[in-house]
Amino acid sequence: MNKQQLLNETEYKAVRSSGAGGQNVNKVSSKVILNFDLNNSQAFTEEEKELLNEKLSSRLNTKGTLILQCDEDRSQIRNKQLVTKRFIELIETALQQDKPRIATKIPKAVIKKRLENKRRQAEKKQSRRKFDY
Repeated sequence: MNKQQLLNETEYKAVRSSGAGGQNVNKVSSKVILNFDLNNSQAFTEEEKELLNEKLSSRLNTKGTLILQCDEDRSQIRNKQLVTKRFIELIETALQQDKPRIATKIPKAVIKKRLENKRRQAEKKQSRRKFDY
């Protein structure tokens, strides 16, 4: 993954942010929206694109575009830095391969303990039962 090429392919758009900020909100476009077209990206191989499509399927729109936004700060520059950082982290975590789970054998002592507890519980319930003669 080439981060510089990845950042060159992203599009940023600044829009007016909602929320606190008084009159400043009405004048300044501080909210930053990041668009990244995954399907047309040259930064990834086909295998990486398939993996990203699978892992980020809930975050991609129908055209295969990833859209992230940030309006946490009142500064447009700070919001751009935050959304870029989030984007890089999201891509890096999505590209990580999950380690295959190795099945382990249950130790005999654990099985014995479970069966002993089960037997004890059954005896406890049995002793509470009413006898009909």
